[in-house]
Amino acid sequence: MGRSMCGHLIKAGYPTTLYSRTKSKCEDLLTSSGTASWALSPRAVAERSDIVFTIVGYPHEAKQVILDEETGVLAGMKSGSTLIDCTTSSPELAVTIFEAGKAKGIHALDAPVSGGDIGARNATLSIMCGGTEGTFQTTLPVLQVLGKNINHMGGPGCGQATKATNQVLIASGMIALCEGLMFASASGLDLEKTIEAVASGAAGSWSLSNYGPRILKGDFKPGFFVDHYIKDLDIVLSECRRMDLKLPGMELATNLYKQLRDEQEKGGEMGTQALIKVFERMNGRAL
Repeated sequence: MGRSMCGHLIKAGYPTTLYSRTKSKCEDLLTSSGTASWALSPRAVAERSDIVFTIVGYPHEAKQVILDEETGVLAGMKSGSTLIDCTTSSPELAVTIFEAGKAKGIHALDAPVSGGDIGARNATLSIMCGGTEGTFQTTLPVLQVLGKNINHMGGPGCGQATKATNQVLIASGMIALCEGLMFASASGLDLEKTIEAVASGAAGSWSLSNYGPRILKGDFKPGFFVDHYIKDLDIVLSECRRMDLKLPGMELATNLYKQLRDEQEKGGEMGTQALIKVFERMNGRAL
């Protein structure tokens, strides 16, 4: 997702400095634009930038990339510059980053995104922002290069809390999608026609319209990795424990996704729509 997002910023005319742990993933951005340059560390990116975007897989990676005293982003940022972290992480870490930046005169937004690979490629991401209203308004023109549904949700950590809510809503929906397709299949229905018949009614959803056809084709390439989704679900459950909140649907979804990861070869590297494989196995039948 970060690669596509960066490409949109380059196309919009922003001079861009890049860093990735795997440089080969950025080669086309570096060679095709003429305005992008390579840096040797996150800190080196920050030293050349007024606005720094970060997006990595896990909270511990965000902590290292942003807060490491030697190579991290904050170590290289100038007072008055802005950090926008698009990693899906914990509200607690978002607050820590905000306060660390504030101590150095650096503005920070936690701005996790939703929309998967399709949204990143098409610049139609939903972006949920936590931080000050002033920082949000200042950076809004840049965020609009990346997404269509962009909202300021409150103070630091509120962007991450909103993304966690997003994942709660998706979790049970993916179970329903898989169960619906299994039921339709067992009933002898044409699955493509079934999706077409129900998608515009009350049962319709983004997952049904986008992931349903992928499932029918056996396309389990990741728009969003199972491993990353399990990370998100674990963040939600950790927050639930902190708030003494019971969400049994979340616990079920987490257990099912962990079954997928553990029982399928490279299950963690599949897309979240591969959850159907768990239902096929437990029912002893394919779609």
